[in-house]
Amino acid sequence: MNAIEVNNISKSYGKVQALSDVSFTVNEGEVFGLIGPDGAGKTSLFRILCTLLLPDAGGASVDGFDVVRQMKPVRKLVGYMPGRFSLYQDLTVRENLEFFATLFGTTIDEGYDSIKAIYSQIERFDNRRAGALSGGMKQKLALSCALVHQPRVLFLDEPTTGVDPVSRKEFWEMLSMLKQRGITIVASTPYLDEVRRCERVAFLSEGRVQGIDTPEVILNRFADIFCPAPLSSPVVETIETSSESTDVEPAIEVSHLVKAFGSFRAVDDISFTVRRGEIFGFLGANGAGKTTAMHMLTGLNQPTSGTGEVAGYDICTEHEQIKKHIGYMSQRFSLYEDLTVAENIQLFAGIYGMKKEEVNKKMEQLLRHLKFEEHKNDLVGLLPLGWKQKLAFSVSIFHEPAIVFLDEPTGGVDPATRRQFWELIYEAAKRGITVFVTTHYMDEAEYCDRISIMVDGKISVIGTPDELKQRFHQPDMDHVFTYLAREAKRE
Repeated sequence: MNAIEVNNISKSYGKVQALSDVSFTVNEGEVFGLIGPDGAGKTSLFRILCTLLLPDAGGASVDGFDVVRQMKPVRKLVGYMPGRFSLYQDLTVRENLEFFATLFGTTIDEGYDSIKAIYSQIERFDNRRAGALSGGMKQKLALSCALVHQPRVLFLDEPTTGVDPVSRKEFWEMLSMLKQRGITIVASTPYLDEVRRCERVAFLSEGRVQGIDTPEVILNRFADIFCPAPLSSPVVETIETSSESTDVEPAIEVSHLVKAFGSFRAVDDISFTVRRGEIFGFLGANGAGKTTAMHMLTGLNQPTSGTGEVAGYDICTEHEQIKKHIGYMSQRFSLYEDLTVAENIQLFAGIYGMKKEEVNKKMEQLLRHLKFEEHKNDLVGLLPLGWKQKLAFSVSIFHEPAIVFLDEPTGGVDPATRRQFWELIYEAAKRGITVFVTTHYMDEAEYCDRISIMVDGKISVIGTPDELKQRFHQPDMDHVFTYLAREAKRE
């Protein structure tokens, strides 16, 4: 018997055809992947299978129950981790779990055996607010909430986006344990190592199933999308990529920087420099202190002690000047989704003090470069994620800042779109803009001139990708990162 059957499902939102005649089956106890570029229809399909959305045509069943006519039994037997929301940030770990248990008419005690192996890893933090957890701990809590009612089928919509490589590996080890218990798992993911952990995958593009097969067959068949050719390093004449070069004026200089919250040192005595025109990768596991450090460098937070300069301005006394001379792109917020493409560009240009005549001329050039001319008046909220991120980056450097800070800018984006994004980063570097970037994609770490890796609030190492691979005798940056991140002591 099939655990899931999808028969000729279609779904549209106005003129947008999200799904078109989609059909496939999933075997009982199978780990099945739904993969594809942004806007392919994966989330719409998840929501239909979890009875949160009605199809326009076609039908589907989960464990033999129709997702339209038999919603209640379907909801009792499925667990769902959506990509954007699965926890209440202001509730504690325990309160989140109790809430989801109550929703399904059960209790933590009744479902504890089904989540013990996972929940026991975070149970000692049961009074901590979910918003204060690291990415890996949030994963474990969200998975516990999805499993507390002992579902037979588990739906995971990009559950590891924004999570460091070590936590991602641990998450998939937990999924392997669930498979051994006979739970059917359907997951979407932009990470190729996770795609390869599935037994079969369905590739969706433009709302249609383009192919269903083993991961290797699909990845090879659609290599232009999933395995694009690697980028060549940009030729930037103003810098030397060797970590020993010191003859270029620094864009960022930090000395013994500390940020403490009570007795906890989120950033613990870090020192480093970033040269002008450099692409500098700022890596670390969730909770290592990267975002806290970036907030101090961008003037959003004040250090407890230590000194630093960004674009020649003191981070303690001249943070307003810093804000005028940098660009910033956050993973969580970069654009106003209820404004059009043109309105977002005009708004941010105005914030940076650009003149109207200059803005209009430069906006037309940007739209042509991004091939967005026909989407000038489209609401940003209606654009695919990859489009939003390319636009957000372009807006962050629209005023030609000395430095641009990018906080996990490509989270959740497919490989082909990520490559296009990095082409924009290389173009900016060639123009002399210093790029300070955090990322959990280790193939992107290979694109940086130099990399630092934080562990437990401290900078563990700094060097070029080749230097770090040679130093730790590892084949790639993923192995280097994993080797160092596993030395972390604090939660």
